[in-house]
Amino acid sequence: MADGSVLKAEKDYSKDADKLIPEAEQLAKTDVQGAIDKLLVLEKQARQASDLPTTSRLLITIVTLSKNSGDWGLLNDQVLLLSKKHAQLKQAITRMVQVVMGFLEETPNLDVKLSVIQTLRTVTEGKIFVEVERARVTRILSNIKKTQGDINAAADILCELQVETFGSMTRREKTEFILEQVALCIERGDWTQATILSRKINRRYFARKPKKSAEEIEKRRKEAEEREKTRAPDEAPMEVDDDVTDLKLRYFEQQIILANHDYKYLEVCKHYREVLDTESVQDNPEQLRAVLARIVYYITLAPYDNEQSDLLHRILQDTRLSTVPAEARLIKLFTTPELMRWPIVAKQFGPHLCETDVFSPEASQSSEDQSFQRWQDLKKRVIEHNVRVVAKYYTRIQMGRLTELLDLTEEETEKYISDLVTLKTIYAKIDRPARLVSFSKPRDADDVLNEWSSDMKSLLGLLERIDHLITKEEMMARILPTREKSKAR
Repeated sequence: MADGSVLKAEKDYSKDADKLIPEAEQLAKTDVQGAIDKLLVLEKQARQASDLPTTSRLLITIVTLSKNSGDWGLLNDQVLLLSKKHAQLKQAITRMVQVVMGFLEETPNLDVKLSVIQTLRTVTEGKIFVEVERARVTRILSNIKKTQGDINAAADILCELQVETFGSMTRREKTEFILEQVALCIERGDWTQATILSRKINRRYFARKPKKSAEEIEKRRKEAEEREKTRAPDEAPMEVDDDVTDLKLRYFEQQIILANHDYKYLEVCKHYREVLDTESVQDNPEQLRAVLARIVYYITLAPYDNEQSDLLHRILQDTRLSTVPAEARLIKLFTTPELMRWPIVAKQFGPHLCETDVFSPEASQSSEDQSFQRWQDLKKRVIEHNVRVVAKYYTRIQMGRLTELLDLTEEETEKYISDLVTLKTIYAKIDRPARLVSFSKPRDADDVLNEWSSDMKSLLGLLERIDHLITKEEMMARILPTREKSKAR
């Protein structure tokens, strides 16, 4: 009994309960406490005999009579009293708690509801066999705090639950809890905690696709609900192989918010690509275009490196980009090794880009509005692209000519070149007195000797081939006159 196992009943008190319960219900109309006292006598006998069905019936009857009397204080007292009974059956406590949770919708006011919730949280504290019920009650309390505007309290209450360790909770419900925890942390601005909580969700869960029809899934869900009512505390819950698209979209929406907060544009692009692979998005042309556009925006905003360049070219090959022509032209510019002057880019694409919530050419008063920063980052990426193009086609260039090509001042030009050199994107040296920028990387003696050796091998190979061809021609020239004489004879 102590470990939660179901013991064989020593005696069956079901017939006694069938007789006593109607009498107690009749007596409760005039004397609730007297009816409860009569039921408690039989409850003790059934509990000591390990008669689980009867004990559960009696506990449920006692709390139901308390609720029907309208005395919610009596209900709270009985729930606490019954849960502390010596050798009380864990399954009986679980069923009683589940019934009392159903009473929450019938409470006359918020204060009474909060008192019942507090009682349930007290009863379920530290008990593994009612961990799911405690989590659900805590979620209700958190929602109440949230509706009252106390986001901090709502987040603190819900985040105290470590639902990922609950063995008796379905995977879908665990995911829903964690997503709600992350949402509350984001709402109160606790970005670090939100990131930590979001890592508890395994993305492979969202890759699951239901193998059954909608009717079969609904049938299995009902079976799981029925089994939940009689499931033993140590028994695993029944999983329902249903569609998790809604959870996937909520998860990646939160991931996009978190990545955007830290200006991790490449991560945002990857998250939008995950959203793009969702069937519901692919079947909706309007959503498809919106997601495609944001994929283009964030891949162009991402700092240049090998991963960004590879993803940029793979996105360009997506045939669905034809549905967003403006974005297709923008990404084409970033993949073409040609200069793209910022004033021209701002004039051609600015009006279209600023119609979205991603970009804004003017600084906003709101500190949380990052659209202006993204507009500045887009300008930065255009200039960095131009610097890489110049470094590709020039070995040396005058500073005045370079500033003219980049549409920048000398100070800004030096800053951009220095940043790219620091990131090892390009090699450059600036000669300020001579006002020259050199993009050719000097070679050490080993590189020069290796190149000379390679060139010499190539030259000797060509000479050997030429000698072979000359010898061949000479041999052919000797053979031809002999053949002509033979034909003449």
